[in-house]
Amino acid sequence: MAQIGIIMGSKSDMPVLKEAIEIIKEFKIEYEVDVVSAHRTPEKMIEYGKKAHERGIKVIIAGAGGAAHLPGMIAACSPLPVIGVPVKSKNSIDGWDSILSILQMPGGVPVATVALNGAKNAGILAAQIIGTFDTKIREEIITYKKIMEKKVIDSFKK
Repeated sequence: MAQIGIIMGSKSDMPVLKEAIEIIKEFKIEYEVDVVSAHRTPEKMIEYGKKAHERGIKVIIAGAGGAAHLPGMIAACSPLPVIGVPVKSKNSIDGWDSILSILQMPGGVPVATVALNGAKNAGILAAQIIGTFDTKIREEIITYKKIMEKKVIDSFKK
């Protein structure tokens, strides 16, 4: 059963969100992926946000570009933590429109926001959230961080 929901406003966001998928696979966490547009499929978006927890989803990663309303709107109608990934789309203003749309949420509707095109970090953060109650995943994250540390140290050895 999927524990992480990965949604995006458009299929064109998939090259960015793919990094979240890859890291989540590395942690061996079940996930689901869908295109859920805040502007073009609003009923589907509301249904997704309201029902994801009933399907076993524990955290939602929502990527969007341009106006980037998807993460905030999902957060507004879901009881789950939402991680927003601002995507620099072809109609974007250097990505700032996406960043600010996701980052500047009103009080009471939090969205954890990662860097522009930062889907890998969204995947890691989602895994860490799952790791707060799943010791196996937490151990995977500890191992991942040790491997990352070793790579950095080894890269600077003479």
